[in-house]
Amino acid sequence: MRKLPEKEDIQTEFKPNFNTEVVETLVAFANAKGGTVFVGVHDKKGTPLGITIGKESVANWINDIKSITSPQIVPDVEVFSIDGKDIAAFSIAEYPVKPVSTRGKHFKRFGNSNHLLNSQEIANEHLKTINSSWDFYIAPNHSEKDLSDEKIKKFANVMRQNESIGQLEMSDTQILEKMEIFRGNKITFGAYLLFAKDYCSISDVQIGRFKSDTMIIDSLSLNCDLFQEVEAIIVFIKKHLKVEYIITGNPQRTERLDYPLDAIREIVINMIVHRDYRDSSASIIKIFDNRIEFFNPGNLYDGITIENLLSGNYTSKSRNKLIAKTFKEIGMIERYGSGIMRVRKICREYGVKEPDFYEMTGGFQVVLYNEVVDYGSENDTVNAENDTVNAENDTVNAENDTVNAGNDTVSLKKKQQLILDSIAVNPYITSEKLAEIVGITAINVRVNLAKLKEKGLLERIGADKNGYWKIINKGDPK
Repeated sequence: MRKLPEKEDIQTEFKPNFNTEVVETLVAFANAKGGTVFVGVHDKKGTPLGITIGKESVANWINDIKSITSPQIVPDVEVFSIDGKDIAAFSIAEYPVKPVSTRGKHFKRFGNSNHLLNSQEIANEHLKTINSSWDFYIAPNHSEKDLSDEKIKKFANVMRQNESIGQLEMSDTQILEKMEIFRGNKITFGAYLLFAKDYCSISDVQIGRFKSDTMIIDSLSLNCDLFQEVEAIIVFIKKHLKVEYIITGNPQRTERLDYPLDAIREIVINMIVHRDYRDSSASIIKIFDNRIEFFNPGNLYDGITIENLLSGNYTSKSRNKLIAKTFKEIGMIERYGSGIMRVRKICREYGVKEPDFYEMTGGFQVVLYNEVVDYGSENDTVNAENDTVNAENDTVNAENDTVNAGNDTVSLKKKQQLILDSIAVNPYITSEKLAEIVGITAINVRVNLAKLKEKGLLERIGADKNGYWKIINKGDPK
């Protein structure tokens, strides 16, 4: 005997009676992954109420659904009984041609509710049906005169070495036509965004350096081709990052920025590639003392959620297939759909807080932080609580090590004790040298130095470049 599902979900809906809402839900299912509407069931409690089913009821219901849907959909209808109460189950599969509408309205199933699609979402559903995207379409207000021959030639030269093109004798135009960047004698929206000669009207990016939420001290406006925008954004951001110079045994100093530049580049490329360029809003980047906010017009694409992004449990689909393909062909994207996971990994390895991700009205935001975080054994592949350090054949027990700071006894882990002991010998010691002695990364050395400063055991005297470390309450280092 058939049973009712326990609750409504992305493929299940309860309705007490057959009405227009049943049809709207079937349309929403057809535009998503399919589903079943159970008619004769309490829509809040999910308990059977029953429905009167006459000899012609099923045929009439199907005719009603066909008459007010476009393209016409025909659900399977199954009638069954629970506790003597008749239930009608209307099932529809995902429709191959989208979007389906009813009375001129288009719905799609998200979670356990129906979402009324706006004009852009309707266009997206159609483009997905024909396996295309907006940037493949002809830009009616632009022509080859709006494109830079020099930029096209540089790109074509790169592509001539690409095995996917495989024809060294192809002209620049033929290469772009093969990639569908040019279509016949017309240019696509993708071509306009990728190779705009001067001003590009739809690629607006605004960047600002803020000293507070309202005080801006430097800014940059960009309306140029996408390749140029990526580099210009990264140059501007890097100009406003703090730099630590680490003295090593090498002839040149090692430079460390307070943010991982690889993560910044990954975020910038993803925002340029996946932005909704049909939205008139600009991409906005705000640089603060402790964070960088990246805002992009356009919500997450194709029903992907923040949870999907963080878990990696999703199939990547690009809003701008042509732009994404072009960036991938020249090596600026390694593979589709891995950007968020890669950014999180870069931040962990760099020893800074993982970024936050937000969906908000009209767009998507990533917030990158420079806050130093100790990820412990995740980055060092050691267990900080159980490791022992052999120093001249003496095993140090981290749980028992203590240092007397004034009248207070502060418990220290073995790594921090070894750092203090090394500084006592050489107050000018570098993070790199400490890393060699302690057996951890230079990043985690700096994390532990910060913790020792917070505990009041250590102080930095002078600038990062020419200064030295002072151990508090253990006498000034000589």
